[in-house]
Amino acid sequence: MSIDIAWPSGLPIGDGWVETAQTDDVTFPYDGSLVATAPRGDAGLARRAVDAALAVAPAMAALPSHARRAALMKAHDALAANREEFERLLVLETGKPLVDCKVEVARTLVTLATAAEEVARLHGETVPLDLLPSGEGLVGFWTRRPIGVVVGITGFNYPLLLAAHKIAPAVAAGCPVIVKPAPATPLATLWLVHLIRSADALPPAAVQLVTGDVEVGRTLVEDRRIGAVSFTGSAAAGHAIARNAAPTKVLLELGSNAALVVAADADLEAAADAVVRGGYYASGQACISVQRVLVEEPVREQFVSLLADRVKNVTVGDPRLPETRVAPLIDEAATDRVLEWIAESGGETVTGGHRDGRAIAPTVLAGVGDGAAAWDEEIFGPVVCVRPVPDLDAAFAAVNESRYGLHASVFTRSLATAFAAIERIEAGGVVVNEVPGFRADNMPYGGVKDSGIGREGPRFAIEELTVTRMAIIRPA
Repeated sequence: MSIDIAWPSGLPIGDGWVETAQTDDVTFPYDGSLVATAPRGDAGLARRAVDAALAVAPAMAALPSHARRAALMKAHDALAANREEFERLLVLETGKPLVDCKVEVARTLVTLATAAEEVARLHGETVPLDLLPSGEGLVGFWTRRPIGVVVGITGFNYPLLLAAHKIAPAVAAGCPVIVKPAPATPLATLWLVHLIRSADALPPAAVQLVTGDVEVGRTLVEDRRIGAVSFTGSAAAGHAIARNAAPTKVLLELGSNAALVVAADADLEAAADAVVRGGYYASGQACISVQRVLVEEPVREQFVSLLADRVKNVTVGDPRLPETRVAPLIDEAATDRVLEWIAESGGETVTGGHRDGRAIAPTVLAGVGDGAAAWDEEIFGPVVCVRPVPDLDAAFAAVNESRYGLHASVFTRSLATAFAAIERIEAGGVVVNEVPGFRADNMPYGGVKDSGIGREGPRFAIEELTVTRMAIIRPA
């Protein structure tokens, strides 16, 4: 699988592209082959990017709505024109199966188009100030104004989509944005930023990108001149960013160990299909992939049998092939960690639990207890843990005992059970009769507890990246 892409050398900082002193190799996780050499930024370039963003912030804030909407649609159209090349590039730099990379590009297009539509809805309201006599004769209204420079830091698993969820709302809100992609997967984001800047619809410094290590990220988030930090990644990293960035506004989309509850009255075949679909996409490297399955005891044995039969048919192998569903993880360290968690889980291996070439075979563990990392933490690999529960009260309690709360789901034929789950499960999203990994990119998306703070989805992210400004007028 070859790629036909080209962008200037260096990093898009300020009005041009700045050469870097160092580079990093980006390798294909499937076989370790070289994909491309990427520029590596440093703290000095990060500060330079912030300076440039601050300089252009007034122009971005003054940019009319039609111009911001046009810029986002030009980005959408440029991505659409290079759709297949982006899909191939994502396969090579992330190692995700092609089917998942196609979904990522499609979702990125929706995100850009939806953000463009939301520009027209960015408005305020009048306020009746005469509720007290002192307000008689006053006119009041509020508007939303850009929060300032936005720093967007993304994870490796969906680099293009996650970058779009930082860039598109920032542009729609009238904010300059600096993106820092994950060191392992900078290429698709770098190309997207190049396409946006090449459209000449925005000041070049309105969208910048800086690669690099933790020191680069720290330099960006600790700069008190920025308006907001939007981060997607692990809980540990998110907590550190929140501490380092304070008092700057921080939006955190962090990890999870998503739960799926199977009620005794559920369509068990549909539930088993969902666990396979939702547990192993992107090779399990998704924050809302199914990790914990809680099954009411009367149907446990039948459900586990249905699940095991399906998991054995999941295709493992070369991510470039359209039939592949599980491929090697992002690197060998991730693979070793997941295998270690499986070995230490204390559970019964129903299927999988071993290497399949460079990948990990799709795994189902039964009887994993509290305290095991495979149950308590985010495993980020193709592993699903199944636990029986005596009733739905116990199931909902087990879901809520986790320190995470991003998405969860329940399979049931009962409307009462569905609404009980929506009411009682502590998560940013509760899904009924579908995988917890369902996400439409225009919906509010985010978690509670250690799964983060704030919401993504263009409409909701735009609200996060703007501030309310109240106007009070006494007509002359």
